[in-house]
Amino acid sequence: MTRKAVIAGYCRTPFTFAHKGALAGMRPDDLGAHVIRALIDRTGVPPAEIEDVIWGCAFPEGEQGLNIGRIVGMLAGLPETVAGATINRWCGSSIQAVQMAAGMIATNAGEAFICGGTECMSRVPMMGFNQLPNPAWDAQMVADYINVGLTAERVAAMYGLSREDQDRFGHWSQSKAVAARDGGRLAPEIVPVPVGDTVVDTDGCIRATTLEKLATLKPAFKADGTVTAASSSPMTDGATAVLVCTEDFAARHGLTVLAAVKSFAVSGCAPGVMGLGPIEATRKALARAGLTIADIDLVEMNEAFAAQAEACRRDLGIAEDRLNVDGGAIALGHPLGATGTRLVGKAATLLAREGKTHALATQCIGGGMGIAMILEAA
Repeated sequence: MTRKAVIAGYCRTPFTFAHKGALAGMRPDDLGAHVIRALIDRTGVPPAEIEDVIWGCAFPEGEQGLNIGRIVGMLAGLPETVAGATINRWCGSSIQAVQMAAGMIATNAGEAFICGGTECMSRVPMMGFNQLPNPAWDAQMVADYINVGLTAERVAAMYGLSREDQDRFGHWSQSKAVAARDGGRLAPEIVPVPVGDTVVDTDGCIRATTLEKLATLKPAFKADGTVTAASSSPMTDGATAVLVCTEDFAARHGLTVLAAVKSFAVSGCAPGVMGLGPIEATRKALARAGLTIADIDLVEMNEAFAAQAEACRRDLGIAEDRLNVDGGAIALGHPLGATGTRLVGKAATLLAREGKTHALATQCIGGGMGIAMILEAA
């Protein structure tokens, strides 16, 4: 009998703007270690019983290098017997980490795993320090693979999404996040981070704004484009972690199970329209779960850009009132390799909080990919 993987804990640091935010001075390995310690403290799980730390990072070099998955576990004070691995599927890295743990559970290769991710975009730039694309690629292929902003412009044109459509989506994301923050719905998942003489305990990217204000912003990627900073996720610093374990392990340690992993899929698409990746990945995950989109009560879809998120929402037939109910990455931020476990952890938390049955966590991925995971209530 295949063992079921469950989510039995979730927390994250505040997400703050890269370079100008409150966490810009933090090393990514220290930030990752901090959230692991918090997850251990909150769940009470015995550290020695963790099989592995499976850690997502989109650009694992510099301070995020040297197998940060091993380093964050060591810095967090886990026993040396707990292994560590770094997973790189760019933005989808930490959803992939959760699936790797689920697969190891299914094959009896461990009972409990810490999965998560760190990205400090203040410290390691997007696309890394030294881009060396294969010389066989022409300039257009390199641009499609690397310049994700232009892919959002292409998706907007394909789906007829106007500047006003994208501004409305960005405003919608911010409004939901402001309401969630002010209503105390974000605080339970956030781990305060000491920085010098202060403590950072709230997200730094959320902004109360107006459509009139958004209409004044200049295009971000093309002079005559429709994508702006307000309809794009900001460069962000942050870390997230979830506890993935067997049902028996959770019961043995008195853990609160938030949700179970039901199905998973990845897919590929043209790099030049990478934002459409969630469409096919979600369809595959739904088919593997024996569900339709109508069966999905809550969707946590990463908002890399308003254009791609709205295009995927429309194509998949996702009802607006089920999408990113506490705001998405345009408002909260998108610390690349950490975002996947925010989506999974948030989806699992919402199932428990809202008393719903099925949730979807999905992302587009640079280079032309999508990733999707379906969770079911415990």
